[in-house]
Amino acid sequence: MQRTSIFLSMIPTILLAMAAPLAAQDYKFTIPTSQPWTDTGVDLQPGSVLAISASTNQASGGGGCDPAGVPSGSNSSSLPITSAPAGALIARLQETAPPTLVGASQQFHVPQAGHLFLGINTAGEPPCQGSFSVKVHITPEATPANGTAPSSAESLNGNSAQKPAQPSASDSQNKSAAGEKEVKDIKGALSTAAQTWLTGQFGGATPTAPGSPTAAAVPGGASAPASAAVATSQTLKLSNLQLDSQLRSHIDSLPRRVNDQLKNQGDMVNFVMVGSLQKLQEALTAADWHPADKDVKESVLKAAIETYQKKAYLAMPMSELYLFGRVQDYGYEQAEPYAVVASRHHFRIWKAPFQWNGQDVWVGAGTHDIGFEKDQRNGKVTHKIDPAVDGERDNIGATLQKIDKVKSLTYYLPPDPVQDARNATGGGYHSDGRILVVILH
Repeated sequence: MQRTSIFLSMIPTILLAMAAPLAAQDYKFTIPTSQPWTDTGVDLQPGSVLAISASTNQASGGGGCDPAGVPSGSNSSSLPITSAPAGALIARLQETAPPTLVGASQQFHVPQAGHLFLGINTAGEPPCQGSFSVKVHITPEATPANGTAPSSAESLNGNSAQKPAQPSASDSQNKSAAGEKEVKDIKGALSTAAQTWLTGQFGGATPTAPGSPTAAAVPGGASAPASAAVATSQTLKLSNLQLDSQLRSHIDSLPRRVNDQLKNQGDMVNFVMVGSLQKLQEALTAADWHPADKDVKESVLKAAIETYQKKAYLAMPMSELYLFGRVQDYGYEQAEPYAVVASRHHFRIWKAPFQWNGQDVWVGAGTHDIGFEKDQRNGKVTHKIDPAVDGERDNIGATLQKIDKVKSLTYYLPPDPVQDARNATGGGYHSDGRILVVILH
């Protein structure tokens, strides 16, 4: 656990010292019409101006789709926005905010801190198959370039008459976990990282995606008790087939939690992947997961060099945890550029000592870092995790289901599930106890 203590101990001071007014940022996303909502991973700061423009992604075969909407026989009264055409691009700026129409282009004034979700105005089956190419431009100033700020009510209802800012031609350079991102100003990006750290220290966890179902039934052989039902942070397309009895038996035999080198129990085992090492690595790479660096000294030098070259360092080392009597075989992470020091999605994964149907089985423990806190074992600084750990389990599944390398996703509730516990550093967490089983193609 000492591998990252020096690295972490300097981070809050560095981030806060370098914090400055935010620079404008550009994002680029591919939004599928096949799912109601997509979490962009973009946090919104109060007073900023959000300009969104969208077009049909011809490469996805969505020639019949239009972000402005398409004719549909769907009952308009069941649509998220009844006054808007079916299939139109919509957005939410906060978890509990009502959806607002984006269409081909729209501009919003952000009245309070939030999180951007992009979705499709549909109920049930989408009116067309394909995806939208969406560009998002965020300006930190409280007013648009022409000096006229729309009222909060107008902007949130999609009635702003302001013309969206045009994204630059270079906004497809650096890929991030949620899409493609260009960081135009490193100091501004570090300021964003500092605010991410402050949110993790004094605020709450990342909001769950709106419109997500509350899942109580557990496909694959068991049903979760009512107390274990939670609203997942992602909408997963789950298999209706029951898990094979042999695979269920193997999962039942797994340790429920990992431990540190002192045998302190820690994070829960919350997902399993089935497939060869090559399939595993190809799937994770396609889903934009980055292998974590293992050497702290080399990682510090690498981070400095990549920062100097205006590249995003996304491979910060992880502490070593144990399962099956050994440290993780691999560690993977996702994060916004430069915010990786304060906030990251990450997991550790071990090859199981058994196979199923002649295929390797990989056992993982995923958590979402949201800031820093005191390590209860030694008083040093360590990462603080989002206590709602099911959100990271579902985030892993959501990133994988977006690529064409997953055969099925299934929840399974094993005997003696972990529902309330503490990790090895003393931070508490809670779960519905289910394990996400991912079968790779």
